[in-house]
Amino acid sequence: MATRIQKDEVIAELVSEIKATHVLYLTDASALNAEATSQLRRACTTQGIRMRVVKNTLLQKAMERIEDKDYSALFPTLAGQTAVMFADKGNAPAKLIQDFRKKHPAPKDVVPKPQLKSAWIDEAVFIGDDQIAMLANLKGKEELIGDIIALLQSPIKNVIGGLQGSGGQKIAGLVKALEERAA
Repeated sequence: MATRIQKDEVIAELVSEIKATHVLYLTDASALNAEATSQLRRACTTQGIRMRVVKNTLLQKAMERIEDKDYSALFPTLAGQTAVMFADKGNAPAKLIQDFRKKHPAPKDVVPKPQLKSAWIDEAVFIGDDQIAMLANLKGKEELIGDIIALLQSPIKNVIGGLQGSGGQKIAGLVKALEERAA
């Protein structure tokens, strides 16, 4: 049994890890054998995801100590074994879980593992394993900014293309005619 000091140290570490990210996935990987668990940990490390198995009570206490965010919506999912995935991109853990399940399919009538209990992404809460597909398709901040820039550039490209193509002569002729009328 861990001492009170050891528990406080674990809680402090968890507080630090939680504060350092805006993406948390709470999963259950308890049905995985040792080899599959090692493969899952390696896949996490390769993709820059930090995975840590934690005691539910310590995780809840750590979340409660973070004053500027409310993690209470995740508390009901803190049951059974919990592995926390910390990531920089909101969709990275979901994609990893999907890929892992493809490589390690569960037998029929068995819940696939790792199973998503809940996720916290930029203060948005997602509950249940049925959210995996939707979470995997979430676009990251960089992707959204790229989409916005592409949308903004599109009309400009159309105007430039029109001016450079055969229609450019027509547009130039119209501009010239308008200038002559104004004069």
